[in-house]
Amino acid sequence: MDYVSALLPPVVMAVFFIGVIRVIVKTQGGANKTKEDAAVDAALARADGVPAGKTDA
Repeated sequence: MDYVSALLPPVVMAVFFIGVIRVIVKTQGGANKTKEDAAVDAALARADGVPAGKTDA
């Protein structure tokens, strides 16, 4: 039974990691992609000191 207790933590972590990756992949794109991209562009423009709406992208 020692092998079960030795393998359980890595298996649990692997399942959790796969779940996190699936959530990340599923939430990419979709209906909110344009809104999220605009929010990121605005935040980057503020960080660079460029007025919003005047990006060269």
